[in-house]
Amino acid sequence: MAKKNQTPPKNFEEALAELEQILADIEGGEIGLEESLVKYERGTFLIQHCRGVLTTAEKQIEVLSKGPEGELQAEPLSEEAAEG
Repeated sequence: MAKKNQTPPKNFEEALAELEQILADIEGGEIGLEESLVKYERGTFLIQHCRGVLTTAEKQIEVLSKGPEGELQAEPLSEEAAEG
């Protein structure tokens, strides 16, 4: 299957919502094989996109969490932050 240029989603949440819809469509069994393959390819692209976003976020958190000597500082979440 040839790779097509895929349009990235606007944000991480949109990518997750689209992935959930793709999964529901494929699991529903209402679409044909060709459309399932197209959706599978899009889903694979979205997973790679989400992994990239998460990796970038992890790196940003690591930079923000470094102490004055460059070591990582782990701090427990406050009660307010843990509650959301």
